[in-house]
Amino acid sequence: MDKSRFSLLLLDPGEIYFEDFSCTFIPADATRKTYDIKSQEGRLKMCSKSLVFEPKDYTKPLIKIPFKECVVIEEWKGGAKFIESDNALSINCREYIEMLEGNVIAPYQFKDSANFLFLLNYATISNCLTMISQLRRASTLPSVEQSNMIAAIVRSRQSRVTFDPLWLDLYEKIMLETPADKVCPLNINPGRCVLTTMRLYFQPYNNIDTYPVMKINLNSIKRIVKRRFLLRHIGLEIYSTSDSSNANSHIYLSFRNPAERDTLYETILEQSELKLDNLEQNVITLQWQNGIISNYDYLLFINSLGDRTINDLTQYPVFPWIISNYTSKTLDLNNPENYRDLSKPVGALNPDRLQRLLDRYNEMASPKFIYGSHYSTPGFVLYYLARLYPHYVLCMQGGRFDHPDRMFNSMADAYKNCYNNMADFKELIPEFYDTSQEGKFLLNSLGINFGLRHNNVKVGDVELPPWAENPKRFVEILKSALESDIVSTNLHHWIDLIFGYKQKDEEAIISNNLFYHLCYEGNVDLESIEDPNDRHALEVQIMEFGQIPKQVFTVPHPQRKVGIILKEPHQIPEMNHSRITISELQLTTSFNSHKNSVSHLFINVDSTKITSVGYDSKLKVFSLIQNRQVRSANIGSMPLSSCIELPDSNTVVIGSWDNQILLYDMDYGRVTITALAHEDKITCLVYGKQSSLLLSGSGDCSVRVWKSVQPTTKDLILDCLFKHLDHNSAVQCINFEPQEHYFAVGTEDGEVYIWDVKQFIIYKKYYVSNKVNTLVYSPDGQRIAIGCDDGTFQVLEVATGMPVFSKVLPSKVCNLKWKGHFLTVGCGNGILSLWNMFEVKLLQEIEAHSDAIWTVDISGDWKIIVTGSQDRSIKVWHCKFDDEHEERS
Repeated sequence: MDKSRFSLLLLDPGEIYFEDFSCTFIPADATRKTYDIKSQEGRLKMCSKSLVFEPKDYTKPLIKIPFKECVVIEEWKGGAKFIESDNALSINCREYIEMLEGNVIAPYQFKDSANFLFLLNYATISNCLTMISQLRRASTLPSVEQSNMIAAIVRSRQSRVTFDPLWLDLYEKIMLETPADKVCPLNINPGRCVLTTMRLYFQPYNNIDTYPVMKINLNSIKRIVKRRFLLRHIGLEIYSTSDSSNANSHIYLSFRNPAERDTLYETILEQSELKLDNLEQNVITLQWQNGIISNYDYLLFINSLGDRTINDLTQYPVFPWIISNYTSKTLDLNNPENYRDLSKPVGALNPDRLQRLLDRYNEMASPKFIYGSHYSTPGFVLYYLARLYPHYVLCMQGGRFDHPDRMFNSMADAYKNCYNNMADFKELIPEFYDTSQEGKFLLNSLGINFGLRHNNVKVGDVELPPWAENPKRFVEILKSALESDIVSTNLHHWIDLIFGYKQKDEEAIISNNLFYHLCYEGNVDLESIEDPNDRHALEVQIMEFGQIPKQVFTVPHPQRKVGIILKEPHQIPEMNHSRITISELQLTTSFNSHKNSVSHLFINVDSTKITSVGYDSKLKVFSLIQNRQVRSANIGSMPLSSCIELPDSNTVVIGSWDNQILLYDMDYGRVTITALAHEDKITCLVYGKQSSLLLSGSGDCSVRVWKSVQPTTKDLILDCLFKHLDHNSAVQCINFEPQEHYFAVGTEDGEVYIWDVKQFIIYKKYYVSNKVNTLVYSPDGQRIAIGCDDGTFQVLEVATGMPVFSKVLPSKVCNLKWKGHFLTVGCGNGILSLWNMFEVKLLQEIEAHSDAIWTVDISGDWKIIVTGSQDRSIKVWHCKFDDEHEERS
């Protein structure tokens, strides 16, 4: 089959192609003698706003006849004796358009009135004319009514088309069918979406695609994203990997309403064949912080979260200007003066221009704005991509290219305009940093005639700065700049402006980042506007102004860590290297002498003994060398919740459910101090070796701070009680920051308090999803891992409160322990999981116990992990590292 020159891009933006007919075009000046020479075989395309004739002869132009320009469309009444068929369509129009003459991409040729005669080879004129007449009648209506009438025609055709079950395999079952549109830049293609137990199908209602149906295997789908399309939450973008020649690796669909979209989305997720990639937002953020994800890939990911996609020019991915020097012969990427200030929007880079804009803003009536032009619109995207996609430009601009002097002719001029011009604030697009494409969008490789500039010079390739000899090198330098330490340490500021908390409202005003109000989603309730013409006008206006991305972050975005090495006391040699990994946990021994849940345990400094307490009121000591219990002591009659060892002594501090703190002397085997420390049970204890502070948490909603606790202390209350800190609900867990300048408290109502140790005031306060069972600081003290009763496992950036990692586990999270790059998670279902938090990946998950894992400890050399459980057992695990680490050890 010959490749068709016809494309939806030859139609008006959003115009729909229905079907085509084999025909012969008879020019008005054809005679019997010239009939064979002048007649043209081809296909007549019936579209929602026009008829398009595509001749078989590639040198002949395609002819587009807009319905609005037609005077007469009727069945041909005969008259030419050399034409035997009466199955013909006669058209008289005021204007028509010729496209792709000589198969060359060029501005369309608009021709004056003409008569057209098309002989239909197979279709019946009476059947075709009914539909064509309806579409012509729609073209005479106002735009809104025209759109409604066309939509009704589309729905009517949709209802008559069914999915052919012969496409299915023998055991494949249809789960859902729904009308949908395939979305491509500047156009949509209606069809039917069918979900089965094995595949997702899209069947277009026309023959524009190579295959009559597109199919995507569910097991090849890696990611599914809900999208906002044309200001409505009706889009669904699906990414997959498939080797099938007739299956797309990517498809963007829109639906009639959010309910239909959401139903398909949820039904897809229910299918057992689906295996999605783990691309949670907060996993990627933490990987980016650790340097696993590049700045380029992270910006692409955030754009996707913000509803930016290459399939929608109104919401195309936006990237920042990075380099500010486009005139020097050389470029030093280590010199900060060559970089744009990422803490400011483009419009605020030039202080003189900003002041003029603010003067105008201050005199403006509400709703005020600083910038009347946006940083990303379809026109701006095609400004950069005109040489790569000239057919897109012709589609959007009604068959014409922009004035040659207004085109993207020079990088230096483009940046100069964005820096100085009072109406130019546009950012860049991903292609400027995509080294895989080698900067091809900067070359006029198609040889398009864009016209002559004012100096009589023909528009050709984009003029590059002196420091780049060719487009490939130019993009490579920009990519290197994007990945530089200078950008890495400042990129979070730009993210705050475009996707984060500085995007709108008061913070946008403070940051000089306020755009025209129609740029912001939700500022205008389109559904509440009853007049369809007013609503349509507003939609067009919003499209032309550009749209702010969906807000992804509501708190300051964390900074990327550059050149930071994690350090921790007793850390094993070279543990900061990301390639070190634990390959296996091997069970070496277990102890089962507790008669009730093991609530807390610790490994002593030399990793020879384990000390534990339980709900059976027992304190027990186990020797790892002798592999047996060496001590058991009754400590009161109530469950014991926690135990810690005082440094440089053989004394254990114990917390009890009878509201008491006890000091137990291991040398003499007796309790030396008993203190009624709280008004409810003691839930947790922690000791700071650097600060010499003991912290106790209780069900009475308080944390008490004890100073200079020693084995020789006579009265804990009188001699050591230093501070009493109240909270809103029962305290569940406490942990010191590694430098002990702060400590974190988790409570029953899901609040996390960060206390300043020097002043004992609240430094930060966050709310998480549910009761906080456990929390622990990262070795660098900049993050805090939190485990909740609802299974939430989260890592927060302490400075901003932003979750940089989040996952919901099948069972409650009972205990967390973080050393080096590794973090253990003990869960309510007895599962012990081990994570590499540098690469943010799960290393191992084992069924360690038959019930909840309440307590975990790790030896200083990371060779031993000990777990204690509600199933009354204590288990000792040996950590086996990869071969590389074993050799170094």
